[in-house]
Amino acid sequence: MLKTSTRLLRLLSLLQSRRHWTGAELCERLEVDARTVRRDVDRLRELGYPVQASTGVGGGYRLAAGATLPPLLLDDDEAVAMVVALRSAASSVARIEDTAVGLLGKLDQLLPARLRRRVGALYSVTLSLGQNEESPDVDTLTELAGACRDHRLLELDYSDRGGRATSRTIEPLRLVNSGRRWYLLAWDRSREDWRLFRADRMRALRCGGGFSPRKFPEDVAAYVQRSIRHVGTGDGLRVRLHGNAERLAPVLPPWCGLLERIDDEHSLLHVRGDSAEEILALLALTGVEFELIDRDERLPALREAAQRLLRGLDAPGA
Repeated sequence: MLKTSTRLLRLLSLLQSRRHWTGAELCERLEVDARTVRRDVDRLRELGYPVQASTGVGGGYRLAAGATLPPLLLDDDEAVAMVVALRSAASSVARIEDTAVGLLGKLDQLLPARLRRRVGALYSVTLSLGQNEESPDVDTLTELAGACRDHRLLELDYSDRGGRATSRTIEPLRLVNSGRRWYLLAWDRSREDWRLFRADRMRALRCGGGFSPRKFPEDVAAYVQRSIRHVGTGDGLRVRLHGNAERLAPVLPPWCGLLERIDDEHSLLHVRGDSAEEILALLALTGVEFELIDRDERLPALREAAQRLLRGLDAPGA
């Protein structure tokens, strides 16, 4: 039989690794009888661990959240993962760096030499470029997460990629992390459509009343991936491309726009840009002949930008 102190640590590790254990499972894992398990559970409670017990069918033991944070047992892989995650978080969330550094200092003192060597090997050859200027702060992220969870309306000031500021009232659905950027998927009441907002462009967040959450019409992950790839903003423009969508899709850069099939010889491209120059650049990246479908008030600006490029190519010495 394990010594009492060793057995208590083993019991605590089991309770922290899974939400619920039956008494029989704990007896088997610890190789003791039910009376010893009950006695060890009482000892953990005396040390501040809120172990809950239930009887009857489906009864057992679980570690509940308490008023204070008791010591946490980590195995080797969990400890290393925590250190790596904390160092990475400091570059993707603003105003968390001091907290992360303080916690890393505590962990470094507690880690055995073998784990310090593993973690040290990673960071001894890693160069950090510092805090990402586009990182949202931790207070913004927690407020957004709470609004998603509690179905609370959000009012905010939002700046698009061109720096234009607007006021929005949105119904938040999901907070999404992609590398160093954070996005909020929400229903925009003024646009009456789903929109993806970058968290670092939000200002003056204000929580409002509750709302009944809408059902998102497709897979959230697929929508976010597609929206992130197609980063264009501004008014949309439809263009007929010479080439079928099946052939163009593998070679067309995803940021050029959304591609749809017209027939075996043509496809439709929805392109967005904040300026005539940006739209022309995206059309040039398609690498195929095209025709404008939307020949509206933007056409003169597109022609002027194209002629400026031609004049540069025809200039002496070009």
